[in-house]
Amino acid sequence: MHVAIDLSDMPKTCKNGKRPGSELSQDTIPQKRNRNNKHPVSEVSHSSSCEESKKKPIAALILARGGSKGIPLKNIKMLAGVPLIGWVIRAAKDAEVFDSVWVSTDHDEIGKVAKAWGAQVHKRSAEVSQDCSSSLETIQEFTREHPEFAVICNIQATSPCLHPEHIQEALELMTKQGFESVFAVVRRHHFRWEEVKNRVNACTKPLNLDPARRPCRQKWKGELCENGSFYFATRDLIDKNLLQGGKMVYYEMKPENSVDIDVDIDWPVAEQRVLRYGYFGKDKPEVVKLLLCNVMGCLSDGTISLFANGDDEMSYHYRDQAAINMLKKEGVEVILMSSRDYPIQAALADKLAERLGCLVKQEVDNEMQEVDNKMQEVEKLMKERELEWKDVAYIGNDGADVECLKLAGLSAVPEDALETARIAAKYTCRNAAGHGAVMEFAEHILLLKKKAKSQMEQDRINRNNV
Repeated sequence: MHVAIDLSDMPKTCKNGKRPGSELSQDTIPQKRNRNNKHPVSEVSHSSSCEESKKKPIAALILARGGSKGIPLKNIKMLAGVPLIGWVIRAAKDAEVFDSVWVSTDHDEIGKVAKAWGAQVHKRSAEVSQDCSSSLETIQEFTREHPEFAVICNIQATSPCLHPEHIQEALELMTKQGFESVFAVVRRHHFRWEEVKNRVNACTKPLNLDPARRPCRQKWKGELCENGSFYFATRDLIDKNLLQGGKMVYYEMKPENSVDIDVDIDWPVAEQRVLRYGYFGKDKPEVVKLLLCNVMGCLSDGTISLFANGDDEMSYHYRDQAAINMLKKEGVEVILMSSRDYPIQAALADKLAERLGCLVKQEVDNEMQEVDNKMQEVEKLMKERELEWKDVAYIGNDGADVECLKLAGLSAVPEDALETARIAAKYTCRNAAGHGAVMEFAEHILLLKKKAKSQMEQDRINRNNV
C-alpha cells in the first residue's frame, strides 16, 4: 500500500488539532490496483520532473559497520548458508534499477565479503563509525565523495527477506509519480500503553485503543510501522539532513518479508523465516536436473587409509547416502567426481558407484593450472545431457571448483572448504565434508524446488484471477 504525504503543501495544523495526514486512509484516497504487489496504490499526478529523474544516477547504499555489540560481525555471519549482507546485495543487484550497489563499512572482512557478492565498497571514516554515529551522517559522507548520484536507496543489511520487486515498486513511486522520498513499512496489530516511569501510585493509560471497546484483529486495520528495510531519498533531501521529507510516501511490505535481525536475534528462528520467505536469486531451482559432487573434500572428509596390501579405504556419512537417494527420487541425477590429485582405486570407485547408485567420474583435473580442463569435463557432461548451467547444482571445496561454483544454478561448499571456494559458492554448509554436508545441500535444493513450484502455482492462480 502506498499513501502520499506532501509536507510542502500541508497546513501546520488541522481544525481538530491533529497533525495533517494523521487520518489518511484507504477510504479517503482514490486507489488503483498494482498487479505486482497486491496492495492498493494511491492515485498521484505525474510530476514534470519524472522523466528527468529517470535519467539521474541512482545508488543503493548498504551500511555495515564492523562494531556490532550484540552479535560480533553480524553483517557477515552466515544465515541459511549466505552471509547476512549477501541477501540484500543479491536483491539490490537483481532489482536492476541501480547504477551501482555499494556497501559502506569500516571493516576489511566485511568489505571482502561485499565485493565477493558483487558490491562496491565505500571505506567509511572513523568519524562516522562510532557507536553514536547516525545512518544519515554515514550516507552524507558517501554523497560528498560520490556527488554523481541524485537518488540514494539506503538498504538495511539486516533485512534478509527483501525482494527485488519491493525495490522496483518503491523506486517507481519516485521515477513515475514524482515522490522525493519513499520508505518501507509493515502493518502491526499491537496495542500500545503509556510507559510508567514512577511506579508509586502511578497509572498507565492506553495509547491506541479504548479498553471498553477492544477491537478484534479482523476488524482493526492495525498501525503502520517502519520496518527499516529501505529508505529512498533524493540527494537534495539528504543535503538538508533528511531521509524522509518533501513529497513522501510509504511502501507497505508484508509481515513475512519484514524480518529484522537487529530484533530477531534468535538466529535459528530467523533462518527458518528466511528459508521460507527470502529471495534466492533469479535462477529457478525447480529446473535442477544434475548434482555434481566432489568425492574427496565433499562426500568424504579427504582422509585415506592405506593398508599393507596396497588397498585404500575411505568413509562417508550415512546421511549423505540418504541425500543422494532423496535427490534421485526427485529426478535429480547425481555424479560423483574424483580428481587426478586425489584419485581413488578403480575397485573402490566401482564399490562406491554400486553402493550409492550413481556414476563416479574418475580422474577429473583438479590442479589449479588445470581449472579449464575441469570446466571442460563438466561442460562435456552437461552437453551429453543437453543441460545448461542453470540446470546444475554443484558442491565443491577448492580453488579448481571456483568457476563451476559461480556458474552453477545452485552451488555449495562444506563448512571446511577453502576460502576461495566459499566466496564463490551461493551456499555455505554448516556441516563439514564427510559429516553431512551433502545432505544439507540436498535439503537446500529440495526446499528451493518446493518453494519455486509453490510460487509457480500461485502465479498461475493469480493469472487466472486477473
